[in-house]
Amino acid sequence: MPDSAAQPLARYSAFQRRGDFVFLSGIIAVDPALGRVIRGFEDLPDGVPDMIGRTGEFSVDARDGPVIAQSWFVLDRIRATMEEAGGGMGDVFKLVQYFTDLDHFPRYNAVRKLFFPEVPPVSTVVGVSELMPTPEALIEVEATAWLPEAR
Repeated sequence: MPDSAAQPLARYSAFQRRGDFVFLSGIIAVDPALGRVIRGFEDLPDGVPDMIGRTGEFSVDARDGPVIAQSWFVLDRIRATMEEAGGGMGDVFKLVQYFTDLDHFPRYNAVRKLFFPEVPPVSTVVGVSELMPTPEALIEVEATAWLPEAR
């Protein structure tokens, strides 16, 4: 899996800069290179599953793996997109997170702490009935960053 910025799945921009602000489109856990949704730990790079909570117990990993894997993938795409924009995760100050099941938030939040170990961004959490392009997408996250042009 390439370490790359988010790729739009339709005709829109992955991010746009407006002055000192960078606005990221909502990102879901779809790997455009593979043309499919991230479904679990097996879809992530080596070493990542154990870092983010794979237990090795089938019953636990089958239930929690999809949302934990999607959480890591989405946040990693935000990281890569911010780097492409010339910044980093420390520049992100706001996240809007959409969940098809609000019970997934605690597992997502544990992964989010890995990407924001110091001060977490301000946050909005929204429950939705479904995400595009497929019901397999469990979360979508959009981000806003402050990234002064005169850096």
